[in-house]
Amino acid sequence: MAGITAALVKALRENTGAGMMDCKKALTECNGDSDAAVDWLRTKGLATAVKKAGRVASEGLVGIMTAGANGVVVEINSETDFVARNDAFQDLVTTVAGLGLENGGDLAKLSTAPFPGEDRTVAEQVTHMIGTIGENLNLRRSAGLSVDQGVVANYIHGAIAPGVGRIGVLVALKSSGDADKLQELGKQIAMHIAAANPQSLSVEDLDPALVAKERQVLIEQARESGKPEDIIEKMVEGRLRKYYGEVVLLAQTWVIDGETRVEKVLKEAESSIGGAVKIAGFIRFALGEGVEKEETDFAAEVAAVAQS
Repeated sequence: MAGITAALVKALRENTGAGMMDCKKALTECNGDSDAAVDWLRTKGLATAVKKAGRVASEGLVGIMTAGANGVVVEINSETDFVARNDAFQDLVTTVAGLGLENGGDLAKLSTAPFPGEDRTVAEQVTHMIGTIGENLNLRRSAGLSVDQGVVANYIHGAIAPGVGRIGVLVALKSSGDADKLQELGKQIAMHIAAANPQSLSVEDLDPALVAKERQVLIEQARESGKPEDIIEKMVEGRLRKYYGEVVLLAQTWVIDGETRVEKVLKEAESSIGGAVKIAGFIRFALGEGVEKEETDFAAEVAAVAQS
């Protein structure tokens, strides 16, 4: 039998998109014949990833997993929302989220981590599932939060199974207070973040370039009023404060009562929790955000089929 070299396996993997171990097995079964190995993979449904990998995957599920002071959120995309109702796909997202806890949500480490019960990495298992499910899948992103003292709380919006849904939020609360009460507060804050979509924790955390751009827009708007520059400056500062109230978490109005600032909510919670409470960080994943979706003309597709 011809020697199965790493270079041969790598070349087959690049050609078919199948997992490393699947490629090695295919070459072994076909005595090192690459062309025969491609056919072998195709008959097993493992090489279909090649054609499907080019299709836009903007649906799928966001998965969350927390354990005390640690939490991870992942996003695995599919082509249609129908796949999100597939039990096997839900299990995949849940398992990957759990594995993410072991490496703090680092995407590179998560992708190369062994997948439980399979002789594949996480990335290879996702590729393998393309052939099983019949749609392009993509482990798009992963992130984690942790605190030395306190809790990491979570919230899933649009959940279709425990820990998986369309929007996932993690909130890290640093405090020496009661952990159960911290979790309760953390979940409320996570729900607020899911609804209000803040861009930063504090004003200081905002991208300076974003603030500068917003300031310039506000200056130009104010100048349209024809007022003096000193009045314009005051107008701009007032409008910037309103802007901060829209995009900065601590400055936002609490969605639960529609009145209190989030910063004040934290302060008022300290007496019942039994210690100072600080938001150490938050992460919000909304399914498919930032993915450029394909726009299709259904009528044109039908016409094309009719003419073929």
